[in-house]
Amino acid sequence: MRFEMFSAAHAAGLVLFGVITLLVVIFRNELREPRRNQATRWTLAALLLCSEISLQLSYILDNRWAIHSLPFQLCSLMLFVGTVVLLTKRKGLYDALFFLGSMGALQALLTPNLDETFPHFRYFQFFIAHISIMGAALFIVAVERYRPTFRSVLRAMLWLHVMAIPAAVTNEWTGTTNFMFLARKPVTASILDWLAPWPWYLLQLELIAFCLFTSLYGLVKGVDLWAEKSRSGTKKRMNGELRHERDDE
Repeated sequence: MRFEMFSAAHAAGLVLFGVITLLVVIFRNELREPRRNQATRWTLAALLLCSEISLQLSYILDNRWAIHSLPFQLCSLMLFVGTVVLLTKRKGLYDALFFLGSMGALQALLTPNLDETFPHFRYFQFFIAHISIMGAALFIVAVERYRPTFRSVLRAMLWLHVMAIPAAVTNEWTGTTNFMFLARKPVTASILDWLAPWPWYLLQLELIAFCLFTSLYGLVKGVDLWAEKSRSGTKKRMNGELRHERDDE
């Protein structure tokens, strides 16, 4: 049975993504405790790395490994970037993980480029990998308190182009691969179907990426402002109640 977008199998993956997102946000303070923090980072890193290793092994065991199996898709690269960030806390890679990881994994979760459905191995590998990328991106924001700036948006755009180099070179060299969908649109339904034909959709993707990165930056800023205003309101209310109690005395 082939995977169908917005089917029960797709919905199950999205629900799992939503649950993990809520858990990271709700227990963010607990996850800052050193032992829990380390255990969570190592677990996420293991999921990220094992997702790609298991995929490569499946290609080899099925005698299907070929040049198109190289990990040059954006999310495959993010699996390695996320692993390095979680194990080493290299802040120089935070921009790449947050912006590129969030953009790539979220798009993949909403419009999966997937043939096999539940309970095929590829179904589980796909959703575990992409949910783990989103989990890692959310972890560095909610738990590690990474805060992007507008310069982070520009650095993320630079990272996007750097990571596209091996994909573009391989696509040109082989004439058959389509890493990062630089050579053509994917066969399965995706947001690229709404864009212009090749190569013009590549220019549109540049603008879309910049807008999405800016939106992610604005979202984090907005949440921080809301949280600060909420804390300020709570503090004023508590101070007012304390003064009222003193006046009663």
